[in-house]
Amino acid sequence: MKSNTQNAKIEAITEKTLVLGIDVGSEMHYARAFDYRGIEYSKKPFKFSNTEAGFVTFKEWILNLKERHEKDKVVPGMEPTGHYWFNLGKFLQDNEMKPVLVNPHHVKKSKELDDNNPTKNDRKDPKVIAGLVRKGRYMIPYLPDGVYADLRTASNIRFQLQAELTRIQN
Repeated sequence: MKSNTQNAKIEAITEKTLVLGIDVGSEMHYARAFDYRGIEYSKKPFKFSNTEAGFVTFKEWILNLKERHEKDKVVPGMEPTGHYWFNLGKFLQDNEMKPVLVNPHHVKKSKELDDNNPTKNDRKDPKVIAGLVRKGRYMIPYLPDGVYADLRTASNIRFQLQAELTRIQN
């Protein structure tokens, strides 16, 4: 996708696209799958752990849905909850899926539209997230690869060490 406009994002979601809404948690994630019109393919949220094994079962679930519903593209959307989405985002990127992020404030405000109830639960959040993705209300994160990922990690470690050194000296 070359353009970052909302229209271009909406046009990227076609009838051959499987839209995923993922509620990211520290230990468990919940996902629901929809088509471009909002018809749900998953009858209940798919629960998977924030581990390599959990990600592999999630990928198998996605591939099964893609095959069953004849989709050739997957757009996984998630709410950037702290740092918990990084590993899942990297896993998706490494498996030829381009994760997208939705604004947590938009998720909170959009929840009430479905049932006039702002309560948070694992069943509702993935649906709201997928709905925002379908409407083009997402951003594409920059997830560095290779040497650029190493540079980012080294830079973060350097900042942490500088802060710790300053704390010790004072």
